Amino acid sequence: MSEPEGVRLQKVLAAAGVGSRRACEELIDEGRVEVNGSPVTVQGMRVDPDTDVIRVDGSRIPPPRHHQYLVLNKPRGVVSTMEDPEGRRCLSDLLVGHRERLFHVGRLDTDTEGLLLLTNDGDFAHKLAHPSYEVRKTYLAQVSGVVDGATLARLRKGITLDDGPVRPDKVSVTSRTENRSMVEIVLHEGRNHIVRRTFEAVGHPVRRLARTQIGPVRLGKLGSGQHRDLTRDELGALMDLVGA
Repeated sequence: MSEPEGVRLQKVLAAAGVGSRRACEELIDEGRVEVNGSPVTVQGMRVDPDTDVIRVDGSRIPPPRHHQYLVLNKPRGVVSTMEDPEGRRCLSDLLVGHRERLFHVGRLDTDTEGLLLLTNDGDFAHKLAHPSYEVRKTYLAQVSGVVDGATLARLRKGITLDDGPVRPDKVSVTSRTENRSMVEIVLHEGRNHIVRRTFEAVGHPVRRLARTQIGPVRLGKLGSGQHRDLTRDELGALMDLVGA
């Protein structure tokens, strides 16, 4: 007799780091696991970990990793390319030891620092960068002048740039001094220099800019120039965002 197709669900969960195989069996018994939208309460179910959508307590458990998915804190002054014909410092200089060819999802201006996602999963990267999925990106901008309530209201209502309207999902001042403000702004689009152009349009040029979050992925305490793997929860949440 041939072997049944697929892998036992509790084995897949255990391999993903959810818990021991016994603990995963208990999760199934408690009805906390679902496959392709249907709760599973019977032990022994076999699944295809590459194609079936598996969740525990509603959180997506991503398939086994056949690709790399990295979070990088790009320093200011580094070019957002893997190679630079002018010899400037670029992303590959920060990824010494990674032999796989990685590419960045979206980009940051040379003078902008902060969160970049890198992967060798081309389909995932394409979906994540596509504007139709409207993945939110959070920036912290140090701008000239005091951003007052009227300016915030104007930004929240939306302004028009030379290439069309822009309306932030969120915008708030985190601190102020006599001649500068720190402003957090959340956008779901990625037009060229959109944050800098937005603040320039309301009379507050950007002095320094950092991206701190993409979707559910936060920069956190990752040091400048450092990188780490996406966590299981981060990768699962991103896959949900882009329908992967």
